[in-house]
Amino acid sequence: MSTLTCENPVQQRARQSLGVSSRAIYAMAAALVRQLHGGGGRLCDVGCGAGRFQEFAASLSDHYVGVDVVRYEEFPANLEFVLADLEHAPWQISDDFADVTVAIETIEHLENPRAFFRELTRITRPGGVIVVTTPNQLSLLSKMTMVLKNEFNAFRANSYPAHQTALLRVDLERIARECGLIDLVVSFTNHGRIPGTALHWPPPFGGQWFSDNIGIGARKPAGREAR
Repeated sequence: MSTLTCENPVQQRARQSLGVSSRAIYAMAAALVRQLHGGGGRLCDVGCGAGRFQEFAASLSDHYVGVDVVRYEEFPANLEFVLADLEHAPWQISDDFADVTVAIETIEHLENPRAFFRELTRITRPGGVIVVTTPNQLSLLSKMTMVLKNEFNAFRANSYPAHQTALLRVDLERIARECGLIDLVVSFTNHGRIPGTALHWPPPFGGQWFSDNIGIGARKPAGREAR
């Protein structure tokens, strides 16, 4: 019997993603953290996969913690890891656990992005930073795929069922505000595929039209900032 048949659907979807994102996505997430966070503290990487973001997180925090529904064999043995079913709240993580919480290319794998965002907010301390990245549905590539194929490019048959929920920029902003987050910042990878080819847009092409992925960063209110 294969390993996958012993796992629940969310674990199977996690393994289908292979637990790795591109360096352009990691760099975007790190830049968002750096923009909102002064450094130090505990960084919680939710949906950490193989733990590749730790390379980028080393200069952003004092302690890295990976969280995921499965522990990939590639996840470094010397790093702290928390097993959590990201589809079902609450996770076995205490309130106000992290100074920085990142979820890189994870929210699109889940059925309920709002519940997921609320958990990210719960485990982040007041004054802490939350960063979420996901495929950019408003890129030229994604819009052309929608017109020609009636589906978003990152949510075509070859990405299903790993990719479950497509979110627009406005969705991310609305959900963040619903969670009471402030100081919202939106960014793009400036790295995207040219439609109909295997090539990527060269500089200076970037931004919403020419990026395959989008990120949003925000802060959890502290003290008088809180509602």
